[in-house]
Amino acid sequence: MNITRFKNTLCFAALWAIMSLIAASLLEAEDTVAPASDKTKSPSKIYSSQDGWFDISGFIDEAYGFAPIIMPITEPAVGYGAAGALAFIDKPKGGDAKAGFGRPNISVLGGLGTENGTWGAFGGDIRQWLDDNLQTQLMLVYASVNLDFYGIGENGILQDHPLKYNLKPAGGMLNARYRLGGSRVWAGVSYTFAETLVSFDDPPDTPFLPDFESHSRIGGLTPSITYDSRDNIFTPLSGTYIEGTAGLYSQALGGDSEYQLLSLDAIQYLPIYRTLTLGVRGGATFSFNDVPFYMKPYVELRGAAAMRYQGDEAAEIEAELRWQLWKRFSLVGFAGTGSAWNEFGKFSKSENIVTGGAGFRYELARKYGLHMGIDLAFGPDEPVIYVQFGSAWLRP
Repeated sequence: MNITRFKNTLCFAALWAIMSLIAASLLEAEDTVAPASDKTKSPSKIYSSQDGWFDISGFIDEAYGFAPIIMPITEPAVGYGAAGALAFIDKPKGGDAKAGFGRPNISVLGGLGTENGTWGAFGGDIRQWLDDNLQTQLMLVYASVNLDFYGIGENGILQDHPLKYNLKPAGGMLNARYRLGGSRVWAGVSYTFAETLVSFDDPPDTPFLPDFESHSRIGGLTPSITYDSRDNIFTPLSGTYIEGTAGLYSQALGGDSEYQLLSLDAIQYLPIYRTLTLGVRGGATFSFNDVPFYMKPYVELRGAAAMRYQGDEAAEIEAELRWQLWKRFSLVGFAGTGSAWNEFGKFSKSENIVTGGAGFRYELARKYGLHMGIDLAFGPDEPVIYVQFGSAWLRP
């Protein structure tokens, strides 16, 4: 399991966006016991005073101590399921969330399960220090994940009969990054350690190949440099996000093999008309030396199952156009292409895919620029439904 991507999705999307779904029920219960005179004096926390539409900006502004959250899982690699957790939210006073300051401290503890037998328990913490110039992130996970391994066969043809395998990672990640001179640039470093039990089932068409099981450890430091000028962190209308990382994994750092992962992620949002926003994301990851198969780069696109299109290198590009159709409702259309290949620089034994789809959004928290909705994506396999909270390219 790629712990970095797991952290981005879980710690950010679940902690921030999912809690908005339970805001209405929490606040309705609060209103039931409140005197009528208090209701008239206090602004609503679930409706906008500007247009009267459902809006949970007021709820996010409050410090409720903790909130239960439920996060749907729609990843085709593991099937449909859900993650449930308790989120402890401590919003710093002051700051401007849309400028990237004043972000909340959030801690979470929970678990997840899906229809293919995947399950897990996790804990996480995102905290701001030194007037929002230092951010720390902690992620702990213990899970059992059932996946299919395809690889890239001879002549670049994907295997028709994948091997079923199970990963049981136990470990975590600690990350710290510092804002340079109050600018939009962050410099950071993270340490990742996980011990993983890897097991393959006896393939039905190859009875001579027995079940396989082994332990694998990864341990490494990942320096990073990030530039972030997005106008908000949820559903940006403009701005740039660029991050480069260099994962250095070594026996000296707790792992059992020596390898490196270099990656670049770039996102651009352009307001091309009053109601139209164009977003473009490109990413590439390169691996070197003795990389465990479950840490190899893979194509990351809506419509492509996670960790299916893997290689020694992988890259993708995706564009999305969002049209603010009417009041708080908007439509999105997206398309992308990606490639995974072996033998760096030669593009030999490669697999190329094209994906696309459409969806809708509702502006759930105008103050924070948070939209939510559903995407229907098409790719080489079956159509996939994604529940989106904020941008499909969430970055904390």
